[in-house]
Amino acid sequence: MPTELYRDRNHACYMFTDLIEEDGQAVQANQFLIVDDGTGAIIDPGGNLAYNELYMGMSKHFSPQKLSYLIASHADPDIIASLDRWMSSTQAMLVISRVWERFVPHFTKVGKTENRVIGVPDAGGRLPLGRHELWLLPAHFLHSEGNFHFYDPVSRILFTGDLGVSMVSGAKAARPVTDLQAHIPLMEGFHRRYMVSNKILRLWVRMARQLDISMLVPQHGAPIVGPQAIADFFEWIDHLMCGIDLLDDRAYQLPTAAIEPVAHTLCPALRAATG
Repeated sequence: MPTELYRDRNHACYMFTDLIEEDGQAVQANQFLIVDDGTGAIIDPGGNLAYNELYMGMSKHFSPQKLSYLIASHADPDIIASLDRWMSSTQAMLVISRVWERFVPHFTKVGKTENRVIGVPDAGGRLPLGRHELWLLPAHFLHSEGNFHFYDPVSRILFTGDLGVSMVSGAKAARPVTDLQAHIPLMEGFHRRYMVSNKILRLWVRMARQLDISMLVPQHGAPIVGPQAIADFFEWIDHLMCGIDLLDDRAYQLPTAAIEPVAHTLCPALRAATG
């Protein structure tokens, strides 16, 4: 069952956190459905492992045939590897950075994306959805070259892609975080590795602090909820050294270690959570 992040008479936001089996082979990932006045958008629809469960789960709340957009923060496989199936089962347009516009056809059969991709310029924009709109905010290099976050002015939710990620189970991802200090150990390793630099984090924080935000909702892990936790998150990443800040010549040496293929270790096949 999805987590209901927000609902009023005409607008709703749902989060799906546990659509694939959690056995360590695939990273936990969230998918999101936003419905406004009979029109819908899926944010970061995910890979093939999540497709059937997400399609059936959203059908209980909204007809897939009324889906207007598949909105991708960037082009990683856990974001849009299922694109071919969504292009076949719905009439939705794909909304993604112009940086990735000519790469995404590689996820589909020939012709599936023709005239169905909205390439977003680097500066972002405001995308109409029902009677309202979603704001597509620049988030480049956090962690992808062409990257956007999505602000919903109705619910005041900021969907932050890989920023704010925590490494937790699908069940824990459904539980909002209100105490950031206790949560930082679950975020720190990921952010130091995947975020490109403190300079970019500081630029993003300067922009995000201008918004009225009720919760920060990442694509992996738990939402960060409440004014204090959100302020603490901004303060934390404003000072976080990460990515290229941490590299020097030791990271760029000719390799000497041998890689031993593990020929006899077999992993069980991945399945959907209820598959």
